Amino acid sequence: MSNPNAIQTLIELSTREVDEHAKRLGLAMRAQVEQEEKLTLLLQYRDDYANRCQANLSTGLSTTDYQNYRIFLNKLEDAIAGQHEVIKAAIHKVTFEKHNWQTAERKRMSYDALAQRSQLQAQQQAAKRDQKETDEYANRAFANKIHQANRT
Repeated sequence: MSNPNAIQTLIELSTREVDEHAKRLGLAMRAQVEQEEKLTLLLQYRDDYANRCQANLSTGLSTTDYQNYRIFLNKLEDAIAGQHEVIKAAIHKVTFEKHNWQTAERKRMSYDALAQRSQLQAQQQAAKRDQKETDEYANRAFANKIHQANRT
């Protein structure tokens, strides 16, 4: 692919792809943080509720009230377990999006390297042409000098 325009187009397209994957990765990471914050809130709420239950037990609590506390604490435990699963899914999503971003970035970098090699090759060819022209000019000048020297 020696056409610089084609390589530049590929670089631009792959850069857009990298940007899109970076946005998706950022969203996935933000979602993971939000889910972890929800878990923290659930854990704090459970601890506060368990402490309230414990305090009420020490001052006297009816069996019905105790059962209600236990039922609600069990529901909180279920919610916490569910939130752990949501976090696992969020972590998996971050890993997936990170892999996609890295793959797109490697592709962009390979196109960039290809463009650099192509540019270097063009510079080397231009340098060879310049050297050839310089050599030809020097040879002609030398030949003219010899020719003039032979005339005199």
